[in-house]
Amino acid sequence: MRLPMIALLLFACACNQPKKEETPDTVFDEAKEKAAIMQVIEKETGCFYKRDYNCWKECFAQKDYAFQAWNNSDGTVDAKSGWTEVDDKIGQYIKNNPLPVGASSSHPVVQRRNMIVHFFTDSLATLIWNQYNINDGQQTYTLSKDTRIMEKINGQWMIVNVASFWDYKNLVPVDSLK
Repeated sequence: MRLPMIALLLFACACNQPKKEETPDTVFDEAKEKAAIMQVIEKETGCFYKRDYNCWKECFAQKDYAFQAWNNSDGTVDAKSGWTEVDDKIGQYIKNNPLPVGASSSHPVVQRRNMIVHFFTDSLATLIWNQYNINDGQQTYTLSKDTRIMEKINGQWMIVNVASFWDYKNLVPVDSLK
């Protein structure tokens, strides 16, 4: 009879303890975490468009579940699964597509609109947005629909999954985004 009573007492004590997520020092600051995620998103985009491979690579979770997918202007789709494939594809792309002489970026102006951020947990989030990528001559943008899955690893937000699908046919006049 003593054992069930002790178990009941321990259970009752455990139920009355405050939950960890309710303590003031562990409150999840969504605005702060979103800002940290956006720094990674902006860094990754800038590094890629500047063809800075090492900078680009720092933004990714180098895991076997990393994924990247996009469409090409010829209508084909390119998708890579696992960090080894993602890293190899982007590394080759950056090497084979250098910037023109004197250019600092392939798309020096990027605008993001209609951003949706959802946190599944304090270390896992998804983002969806419209991205406008300036074209040569800076008269039009190419619209891309983008998503990212972000994971907080060792205190740092990292990109786990990229999907970016570009509308190459319906260019957006620069004046229309003001």
